[in-house]
Amino acid sequence: MTSSMESASDQVEDTGVLQEPPDPLRWWSLLAVSLATFMTYLDLNVINVAIPTIQRSLHLSEAGLEWIVSSYLLTLAGLLLAGGRLADAYGRRRLYMIGLIIFTLSSLSAGLAGNGGVLIGSRAVQGLGAALLTPATLAIITSTFTDLKERTSAIGLWTVSAAVGLALGPVTGGLITQNIRWGWIFLINVPIGVVTLAMSVKTVRESRASESKLSLDVGGLITSAIALFTITYALIEGNDAGWTSAKIVTAFVVAAIATVVFFAIEARAVEPMVNLRLFRIRQFTGGISTQMIWAFGGLAIYFFTSMYLQNVLGFSPSKAGLLFVPMAFALAAFAGFSTLMEGWIGGFRTVSLGMVMMTVGLIMLNMHDEHATFASLLPCLIVLGGGMGIMNVPMTNAVMQNTPEAQAGVASALLNDAREVAGLLGITIIGATLRSKQNSELRSGSSASHAFLSGYHIGLWVATALVAVGIFFTYVMLRPSKGTIPAQLS
Repeated sequence: MTSSMESASDQVEDTGVLQEPPDPLRWWSLLAVSLATFMTYLDLNVINVAIPTIQRSLHLSEAGLEWIVSSYLLTLAGLLLAGGRLADAYGRRRLYMIGLIIFTLSSLSAGLAGNGGVLIGSRAVQGLGAALLTPATLAIITSTFTDLKERTSAIGLWTVSAAVGLALGPVTGGLITQNIRWGWIFLINVPIGVVTLAMSVKTVRESRASESKLSLDVGGLITSAIALFTITYALIEGNDAGWTSAKIVTAFVVAAIATVVFFAIEARAVEPMVNLRLFRIRQFTGGISTQMIWAFGGLAIYFFTSMYLQNVLGFSPSKAGLLFVPMAFALAAFAGFSTLMEGWIGGFRTVSLGMVMMTVGLIMLNMHDEHATFASLLPCLIVLGGGMGIMNVPMTNAVMQNTPEAQAGVASALLNDAREVAGLLGITIIGATLRSKQNSELRSGSSASHAFLSGYHIGLWVATALVAVGIFFTYVMLRPSKGTIPAQLS
């Protein structure tokens, strides 16, 4: 067992609090929150391949089409941190159940939408539901699994559910859109949500911060939501509106001011929304930073590889989506194996090994051109998925095991927000690099597919370099400390 786990054990021993007996329904509780997590991650990209069909069906403009995707991301990223704090203060189970109900009902509304306005509004409400339930799921696991070995396994299975949902999004959307009706990409959430809700009522127990930590930092809630909402908006809209346009510059300025005000409030608040002293814990800061590194490179390449498969290689949406299924299974298999690896060689070495695999996978992917085939690309994505699987579980453990239980919801929200914002930042920066090279090639007379491929390769090298730096960064930052979690944080 890693020293980070020992630190958490020491913290419990130092307080002199006896461990409660294990919850007999804890594994059923894990299944319930994992199903809910699967749904929310599936909805992050299930819509991408259905976009052309939705546009024809609802007669949408390009701007309206973009907001179908963006509205979900905006409310999700903007409200995650607030959702995490509310869960800690008012009960993880309560916020989780409210979020699950909102998400399920808004999925029904989205699936039955007959015009763009209803669909965009439903997607925004879906994001609200996901922002309430997502941070609560990981906090529920932390409070339910008191045995550290079991908690590591539980977080691993939770990670698998999230990764499988993310990876199955494209193929699910493609198959449903081509063979049934686009609305069913949302309607499939309804029976899953109902079953999950029924299971959660029976199995998920309530947990929250102690009575002394129930006061809400309203200023922190408001300023964090403004900062996250405006930065997400700017990253989504910047390419189309122009990075120097008035509304994008204004969004960045508002985000910067709100961030400064947020940190000023948190530094002075008696019960801050985010205890800034958490960031003094090297493993906590290292885990959040590692999440950003892999999301910046991994999620951006996921996005542009989908375009490469369809625009350059001519894959159908279903075929392109199917290529990511083995990647999802590799991620799931290696995530399960990573819990053993963490015990054998330590979490920090396991995360670094995952980063090595991701680097190798990206290099293998960059060796392909317009003549690539399904079979030749498969090993690249399997290695890439395996690397993501190995590093995600110990990375999550590094954050959650170095977080006092009273702040588990906020820590979970920080992890998720780090992924969302860094992923959007990666798509923005790598996308700008890709388009710059693509435009240069077009001006020199290259074909559209060759120009995109040249830009895609440059983008891959940017992502590869960042992930390669992450190998050494994680090795240093996630190394276990000899001390314990500072008592003043608990």
